[in-house]
Amino acid sequence: MGEFVMPQLGADMSAGKLISWHKKVGDRVQRGDIIAYVETDKADIEVEVFSTGTIEKFLVQPGEKVPVGTPMAIIQEEGKPPGAAVVPVSRPVPPAISVPAPIPEISAIPPRPTEGIAGPRVRISPAARKLAADLGVDPSSVVGTGPGGRVTIEDVQQAAKTRVAPPAAEAAPDRQTRMRQAIAAAMARSKREIPHYYLNTTIDITPALAWLTQENLKRSIEDRLVYGVLLLKAVALALRQVPELNSIWKEGKAVPSSEIHVGVAISLRGGGLVAPALHRTDQQSLDELMKNFRDLVQRARSWSLRSSELSDPTITVTSLGEQGVEAVFGIIYPPQVALVGFGKIVERPWVVDKQVVPRSLITATLSGDHRVTDGHRGGLFLTAVERLLQEPEKL
Repeated sequence: MGEFVMPQLGADMSAGKLISWHKKVGDRVQRGDIIAYVETDKADIEVEVFSTGTIEKFLVQPGEKVPVGTPMAIIQEEGKPPGAAVVPVSRPVPPAISVPAPIPEISAIPPRPTEGIAGPRVRISPAARKLAADLGVDPSSVVGTGPGGRVTIEDVQQAAKTRVAPPAAEAAPDRQTRMRQAIAAAMARSKREIPHYYLNTTIDITPALAWLTQENLKRSIEDRLVYGVLLLKAVALALRQVPELNSIWKEGKAVPSSEIHVGVAISLRGGGLVAPALHRTDQQSLDELMKNFRDLVQRARSWSLRSSELSDPTITVTSLGEQGVEAVFGIIYPPQVALVGFGKIVERPWVVDKQVVPRSLITATLSGDHRVTDGHRGGLFLTAVERLLQEPEKL
């Protein structure tokens, strides 16, 4: 017998509100199935189950807000007799706090349109969309009270009762306020508890951009790459060479991660940010990374991330380049032990083969946890990133 508990859906989360169950008592679930929708201060999240078995009992009802780690359901796991010792079924993340700087708007990822051939596009979570269909409510007729006007479960329920959109002009700022408060508390605590050290280096990215230009000429517009995926892949491969940066701080010590899941800091429309993971970043081709990166950004901004994407990152990459920032020294996102930042690409004189020539340069930074690594190891990591970007065809 196992417990499905309220997971840690983000480093600054202490509690979550159950929106709805996606399964029923008696249903069989497999590892990776969506079992529930949970509301945090940032978004509604699809929560996965991390074991296989049959749901025996729900312990928490929709609408209840419970702390992280609270048992929410009982699941009879396959291969275990009834009444066996209870072990966690979901995958809670060690309590952690901090918020990285946001990733910029990426030109290759078009913003979500608000108007289409059929009229306005409705921002609505998957759970709310399903409920609206079940109740016969037209989502386009509902006034959303979530961030950026997103339609929530409560909006649909109220619309079903009255058959008119509820006046909720005062509700939207409340979610934004709670998000900013969580971010502020997270940043302050991270800086108090983690002994940060900072490094930066200037990288000649001219070879990478030249290769990217030639590569994209062979592709359709839809299949073209952006230089951001080269940076993500270079970071992931560099972690193989300095693996201690790919660790989690747990119970007073660093625990190396067996896989590399790069978290991407994504700014949310209307304010706030999240840093979901691109799973097994080092094993993906550039085409796979581009596809998954675009999908991750779009789903983050439409409030449809999965719990594993928020709980799995082993390092975070952030960039403010398209906002005109030349360097960003971010705050480490616990329980991770490092954060990588990239600034904007600038054209400047550079010495190549004893000749001063114009080159495209980018500043890469590392925020490291001094309990785990030092400047020497951090320097080796940044050097590895630079070396990898000189041979983009091998990424």
